[in-house]
Amino acid sequence: MIKINAAPLYHRHRFPSDVIAQAVWLYFRFPLSLRMVEDLLAERGITVSHQTVRAWAEKFGRHFAADIRRRSMGQFAAKWHLDEVVITMSGKKHWLWRAVDQDGFAIDVLVQSRRNATAAKRLMRKLLKRQGSVPRVMITDKLRSYGAAKREIMPGVEHRSHKGLNNRAENSHQPTRQRERVMKKFKSPGHLQRFLSIHDPIANLFHLPRHEMPSTEFREMRSLAIQTWRDIAQVEAA
Repeated sequence: MIKINAAPLYHRHRFPSDVIAQAVWLYFRFPLSLRMVEDLLAERGITVSHQTVRAWAEKFGRHFAADIRRRSMGQFAAKWHLDEVVITMSGKKHWLWRAVDQDGFAIDVLVQSRRNATAAKRLMRKLLKRQGSVPRVMITDKLRSYGAAKREIMPGVEHRSHKGLNNRAENSHQPTRQRERVMKKFKSPGHLQRFLSIHDPIANLFHLPRHEMPSTEFREMRSLAIQTWRDIAQVEAA
């Protein structure tokens, strides 16, 4: 007997909402390929193609990520770390610009073809538009484009330019590198932008500084994150 989807979000979808939500969670929560998610579902007796998993990830992932962003609006710390890293796609270099707060939560990303002041300005404008406020401190590496952009976009913000202070932002690129290997490189700038705009908010929801809290508190925070995910995905606990 096929379970009927009660939530309007899943209307007209053949598979139950908990199966769809589980597939989307697996794909964005862990460094798995679409075919790996297909195999994990198959182990549970659920026959679904990796193309269907891709369609679910794009459709429902956008919805879930947007909900998480709404819930986190105004909750990022006042110290922002900005960094850029090169990503090669189809033999051409592009630059992934990312901003994270002092606790390691990803604020936003922007894929661009340039690594200059104009590109830095675009990132800062996007950050201010999304967040609606300026940070207290902005930390970057030694790239001079940040200073030029900050003087125009956020003139009153304190700017610390030092490579040794920006490990937080540099480490934030590691999950992207993992995905790059699993996916055998991203296909295009649009593909990378779409993926990270979903991946990073979901990663934020489950970003728990385990080494900074007792195990009991960590388990409580993890349970809260899981329950929040279920609320966002509109599914009941198993």
